Amino acid sequence: MTFQPTEPFVPAPGLRGPHAQTIYASVVRPTRVPPLRRERRDLPDGDFVDLDTFDGPTGAPHVVVLHGLEGSSQAGYVTEVLRGAAKRGWGATAINFRSCSGEPNRLPRAYHSGDTADTLLVMADVRARITGPMLAVGFSLGANVLCRLLEETGDGAPVVAAASISAPYDLDACCRKLDGGSSGYHWLYRERFLRTLKSKARAKLQRFPGAFDGVRMEAARTIRGYDDVVTAPLHGFRDATHYYREASAGPRLADIRRPTLLLSSADDPMLEAPVIPPSARDNPFLSVVLTGQGGHVGFVAGSVFRPYFWAEAQALAFFERVLAG
Repeated sequence: MTFQPTEPFVPAPGLRGPHAQTIYASVVRPTRVPPLRRERRDLPDGDFVDLDTFDGPTGAPHVVVLHGLEGSSQAGYVTEVLRGAAKRGWGATAINFRSCSGEPNRLPRAYHSGDTADTLLVMADVRARITGPMLAVGFSLGANVLCRLLEETGDGAPVVAAASISAPYDLDACCRKLDGGSSGYHWLYRERFLRTLKSKARAKLQRFPGAFDGVRMEAARTIRGYDDVVTAPLHGFRDATHYYREASAGPRLADIRRPTLLLSSADDPMLEAPVIPPSARDNPFLSVVLTGQGGHVGFVAGSVFRPYFWAEAQALAFFERVLAG
């Protein structure tokens, strides 16, 4: 199928620039949620992930939501999907990746952009208890994880449809943009990520001395530098370059065998052009929607005082279209 948005994206007046879209969306999205229950999924290696979930009626669709780098189930873009699912009478489960639920995880390792195993286990649990179709939407890092999962599972993918919003399909290029961007905004994005990543890393070293080089971690001033000394060795990669090559979803999009919406903005301030690989258009299972504006996980329409979050609405509309056959 080829999905056409239900309406064109028109940025809210005053929020036409990529940084305005990105920052405004990150601070104004409401975070109220339907009644949720917190569930802990223990993992085979002794660690855990925490889930926030609610059920729909028998036979109702169920949406699994994956957050972005240093996000959580409380991120505004996640809660927007949860509210949309509840409004439709669907169920939903928001995954908190390891270390992202407000409680440190048990092992030195945490999560990364190509880490699909935990999400697959969660999806298997969800599939076992629901009676309707399962769907999934990922944002930013979580969108890359979702696409890697779909690529790895192919015809055996556990969902009937998926949506990928603002995914960094080329992780190497994403880091070049974040680390080398000429504007002060790129410094702001980079420092925001590094602040929380390093805070968690310090706590890890206190619990697991020698897990990585703490001096080099403190000296890292770029995302690539951090990934080189922390993310890569903790997750079995030689270095950041090896990690980015193995974890990037872009080169393998041809392997996806479920209807999947790839939604991004050409002006995404965290991604280099092309933000969606041109090869994505060769896979008939993929619906590519590339807007001219929208920033990174932004897509704020309506007005500043009454914002409308277009990307989340289109992801849910895409699911409705798939389910309608």
